[in-house]
Amino acid sequence: MNNLRYILLHAVAAGTFIFLLQHYALSATLESSLVWALTFGGCAAGLAYMQTKR
Repeated sequence: MNNLRYILLHAVAAGTFIFLLQHYALSATLESSLVWALTFGGCAAGLAYMQTKR
């Protein structure tokens, strides 16, 4: 359960960061920002999962 919390926190933090960067700092569209946020969140979750299995 603790590993799942770590993975979810990592994914949400990465997705939020990329969304804010894309949407506000780079003035991208909402759709583009959401796609990038989901992509980076998924990648961050994958990386966090790999780290918990080490």
